[in-house]
Amino acid sequence: MLSHIRYIDLFAGIGGFHQAMDRFGATCVFASEWDNACQVTYEENYGIKPHGDITTIDEQAIPPHDMICAGFPCQAFSISGKQKGFEDSRGTLFFDIARIAKYHQPKLLLLENVKNLATHDKGNTLQTIRATLEEIGYTLFSQVLNASHFGIPQKRERIFLVALRHDLRVNSFVFPQSSGKAVTLESFLDQEEHSHLIIHREDIIMKEKMEILPDMFGVYPQKPIRLGIVNKGGQGERIYSPLGHAITLSAYGGGVGAKTGLYKIGEDIRRLSPNECRRITGFPDDFKLHPNPNVSYRQFGNSVVVTVLEAILQQIIQSHILTPSTIKVAS
Repeated sequence: MLSHIRYIDLFAGIGGFHQAMDRFGATCVFASEWDNACQVTYEENYGIKPHGDITTIDEQAIPPHDMICAGFPCQAFSISGKQKGFEDSRGTLFFDIARIAKYHQPKLLLLENVKNLATHDKGNTLQTIRATLEEIGYTLFSQVLNASHFGIPQKRERIFLVALRHDLRVNSFVFPQSSGKAVTLESFLDQEEHSHLIIHREDIIMKEKMEILPDMFGVYPQKPIRLGIVNKGGQGERIYSPLGHAITLSAYGGGVGAKTGLYKIGEDIRRLSPNECRRITGFPDDFKLHPNPNVSYRQFGNSVVVTVLEAILQQIIQSHILTPSTIKVAS
C-alpha cells in the first residue's frame, strides 16, 4: 500500500492518476488542470478543485510531496499532430514538471504520454527528457504499454516513464507486461437501449463470411477486429466486432464514428456510450460523468487508462521503492 505517500497530480485531466493512487491509499496534496470542464469533473469526483495553468504556479507554493504524477500534454508529440515537440509550447510543459521536481526532489515521478514520444525526432525528444531529469537528480526508465494487455478492451498504447531519485541507487525497473484476464468489449457494454448512437447509412459495407472464433483456451483476439466500413473506410468510418477490443478512444476524432469508433452490437451499428468509454478506460461505474456527453467523450479520449497505472504501481510497491524508510529529502 501507499498510505504513507503524498503526491501531486499535474495535468490532472479527470483524475486517472488520482483513481489509481487512491486505490493504493496515497494522499493527493495538490492538483493542477487548466481545462475548466475537467476541473468540474475532478472536483465532483474527488472533492479537490485543481489549480489552473501550472506555468503560472510558483513551485515554492506547491506542498511538499513524495511523488509527482503527470500525464503531460501529448499533442506536441502525437502522430496526429504536427510533431514539433519542444518547439511547440505544449511540448515545453514537461519542463514545468522538471522545475517542480528540481525544487521539491520527490522520490519518484510517474509520467505518461503518447507512444510516439518514444521515437519522436529519431529519439532525441525522449533523450532530452532523460538528460533533463538526469541533470536534476533522477534516473529514467520508460516503456510503451498497451491497455489491451491489462484487462481492458481498448487498444491504447502509451509510453510510461518512471524517474527515480539518484540517491535511491536503483539501477533497473521492470515494467509489468500484462495483468488481468483476457476480456472482450462485449462484456463491458451497457445493457440499455442506445438508439441515439445507432447509425443509419446506405453506404455500409460489411465483410462476407467472417467467423470470429476463440482459441483453444476460449480467448478471443485481444485486439480490434474489423468487420466492415462506412463510406470509404477512413478514420471513424470502420466497424469492429464487440468480441474483440475497441480502438483507441479519441478526444477529437472525426467521421461518423467520431471519438469511439463503430461497433456491430446485435443487428445495430453504433458508437459507444460515455458510460462504456468510462468502463474501457478503467474508471468505476460510480465515477461521475460530466453532464455534457460530448465533453465526456473528449475527457475519456484524453485520459490515461487506470488499470495500466495500477499495474505499474503494484510493480513499484513490489520493488520496495516507496517504503516509508526511504521517503526522505535527497542529500
